Amino acid sequence: MNSANKMEFETVLNEELGEIGKYQIINILLLMIPTTVSGFLASDYIFTAGRLPHRCAVPLCDGLSPEYAPEWILNAIPETSSGFADCSRYANISSDMTQNNTCPIELFDINDVVSCESFVYERTNTVVYDFGLECNEWLRALAGTLNSVGGMFALPLAGLVSDQLGRRVSIVFFAFNVALVGVVRAFSVNYYMYIALQFLQTAIGGGMFSAAYILATELVGAKYRVATSATMSSCFALGQALFGAIAAGVQPWRHLTLTAFAPAFLLLSYYWLVTESHRWLLSKGRSARAKATLERGARLNGRIISPEKMSYLLTAISDQEKLKSNSTEIPSSRLLFSRVIQSPIMLRRCCTTPVYWIATTFIYYGLSINSVSLSGNIYLNYVLIALIEIPGYWTAVLLLDRIGRKPTLFFGYMICALCCIAFSFTPNDFYGLSLILYLTGKFCIGTVFTSLYLYTLELYPTRYRHSFIAFSSMLGRIGSIVAPLTPPLMDYWSGLPSMLFGVVATTAGLLVLTQPETRGRRVPDTFEDAEDIK
Repeated sequence: MNSANKMEFETVLNEELGEIGKYQIINILLLMIPTTVSGFLASDYIFTAGRLPHRCAVPLCDGLSPEYAPEWILNAIPETSSGFADCSRYANISSDMTQNNTCPIELFDINDVVSCESFVYERTNTVVYDFGLECNEWLRALAGTLNSVGGMFALPLAGLVSDQLGRRVSIVFFAFNVALVGVVRAFSVNYYMYIALQFLQTAIGGGMFSAAYILATELVGAKYRVATSATMSSCFALGQALFGAIAAGVQPWRHLTLTAFAPAFLLLSYYWLVTESHRWLLSKGRSARAKATLERGARLNGRIISPEKMSYLLTAISDQEKLKSNSTEIPSSRLLFSRVIQSPIMLRRCCTTPVYWIATTFIYYGLSINSVSLSGNIYLNYVLIALIEIPGYWTAVLLLDRIGRKPTLFFGYMICALCCIAFSFTPNDFYGLSLILYLTGKFCIGTVFTSLYLYTLELYPTRYRHSFIAFSSMLGRIGSIVAPLTPPLMDYWSGLPSMLFGVVATTAGLLVLTQPETRGRRVPDTFEDAEDIK
């Protein structure tokens, strides 16, 4: 569909159906539920496979009901920067049992450190306790990595199901998978079954968010698309916060998994409750269903579509697709690759935008995962870290058209970097200051995340835009795959993950300066138009 005809189609559709009204609002309110549930997938392993505070059992001093951190703990266990060692203790000199909870240092040889034979836990509500992962931190972190790898596999599956079967069917399909795998995972008999199902749940269930997101944005007119996008992103963040709240009330990991994912079976009702995208129906030439959907939508919005306009809407896309199929200008992917290589501007752009995506996903998921390591209540910390994203999304909506794309991204990255670096040197005793720094960093990366999608979209030509965005997004998954591996770095220095986030954010912020500003410019339609953006 060329620009003029596309503009005419959009104008007629918006005039006859309405850009926003009761029809769109009802469906968006319904779509907010699966979007919120999708946030559970990003939060689940943080709590079900979370790190457990533990230490070596000290048979000479621990009674029948041992305390996790008694006053004598440093007499028997080596001190570390974060407190005391969790996988080693001092060797015994004497075999005499202590009384009156004293446990003097004279019972131990502080020059001889041995590994734990058994453990004492502060709590026992994750897979670490059930499957004996106490001193296998990297193996424990594998759950988060496979969760993100599954999300990478979900991207092409989501596109296939959504484009071929429809947005509504896609939501139902992925919701069923999320619920089914989640319920089965609650009955895992070993850690390998658990992580296999963790991967599978996102691999065949991770497309629920994108299906709901696309359907919501396709229902409204262009004027309300940015606000709708921010609304759906906010619901995803709300889902993460809600999962944190549920985890606080239902702490055993098997019960938590069932509580969170079993209700997702109710989303199967969306096959009858949610309206299919009229744009998808029109693009597929399903005229009867498209007509019924448009008439119902117009009726809910208090409008009536005239027979002439209805006839135009039902045939406009198919007519333009026929013209397009007869055109000889259908470049192959090989030709596109060749054009990028031969264009210094586009080659630099294609090497730079994936770095933004990798950095953003790495910091975004890294901050979420490491939030449970903050001092204070781990559940409250996580809920706050998730909720702070919401004002970040709407800040992006306010800033992008006022100060521009580059300043929004640059300052977002740089302020995030400063907060992360400052946090890494903040003592654990300064809970208020550390929480403020952490929340500000997550707020900024939330602003960046929303801005980055729009900025990437505006740098590439219409004809190839989806391919370029998919390329950047797929590589961006590297960041979310690596992020779950950052908590074990705290064994070397508690501030190392935050310092790493700060360095990555600084690098991405400086790279933003190498690319052009797109605010107020026409979105490029051709390869040459994109090259002219300098």
